Amino acid sequence: MTLSTFLQQLINGLSLGSLYALIAIGYTMVYGILKLINFAHGDIFMMAAYFAYFGISVFFLPWYVTFIITILLTMLLGAGIERMAYRPLREAPKTSLLISAIGVSFLLENLATYLFSGKPQAFPEFPVMTTPIFVGGLSIQPVSIVIPIVAFFLMTVLLFIINKTKVGMAMRAVSVDYDTAKLMGIKIDNVISSTFAIGSGLAAVGALLWCMKYPSVLPLMGVVPGLKCFIAAVIGGIGNVKGAVLGGLILGFSEVLMVAFFPSLTGYRDAVAFIILIIILLFLPNGILGKKQVEKV
Repeated sequence: MTLSTFLQQLINGLSLGSLYALIAIGYTMVYGILKLINFAHGDIFMMAAYFAYFGISVFFLPWYVTFIITILLTMLLGAGIERMAYRPLREAPKTSLLISAIGVSFLLENLATYLFSGKPQAFPEFPVMTTPIFVGGLSIQPVSIVIPIVAFFLMTVLLFIINKTKVGMAMRAVSVDYDTAKLMGIKIDNVISSTFAIGSGLAAVGALLWCMKYPSVLPLMGVVPGLKCFIAAVIGGIGNVKGAVLGGLILGFSEVLMVAFFPSLTGYRDAVAFIILIIILLFLPNGILGKKQVEKV
């Protein structure tokens, strides 16, 4: 492998890993507060892709208007799912919440299949983002550079919100001790809805960037990315935003470099995530940046 090819693969890995990181943050935020794995998160990502597709291809809205509407609708969808499917079960056993999350996932997938058909739709192309730029021996799509820039910018904004604002302080309080935060007057429902909305908004941005890079929209498009991003969150330390980003980057680089160095193993690309997960959990059960949780009795 030449140096230029290796650098090309590194850029591809950074791009893919940044996409995984954007989606994984939504998983880790919800888990950090509710200790719930929101299995519908990948399908929220899918719905965001359809919102954008219909906005541009059916309603012929300008792309910038469509992107804003898509993010807002996806945030409303995430908050709505929390209000209807999770909030009534908040005092129920965690198993009930988990089953509800799986049910919402199947509902969104089947609803999308019924409404939009299972036929893949071609997402509108953005030549300015996909036309390769040649630098030395490298062929770089602008979108591959835009994705990590957007991802790290949004992560910085999110960390600022979590660490420097009242909403973020409330989120941190709820994640540490739900009952005590409630007794201290924190409006739990508002905090949790805000968490779902922010996580869903990040998934929407991830969906927009994903569709620019991989221009195909279909009802099950969120299943594999959603599963991999959950794995990324676990690898990094679920409940830790920086850990979700780290896990996403690890998966992205691992997948791309494995295909680059071992082309014959391309068919096993999706298995890489599970192999890394098993190895990490064998030595670091709480993830790379996760902290050991002490059970209070």
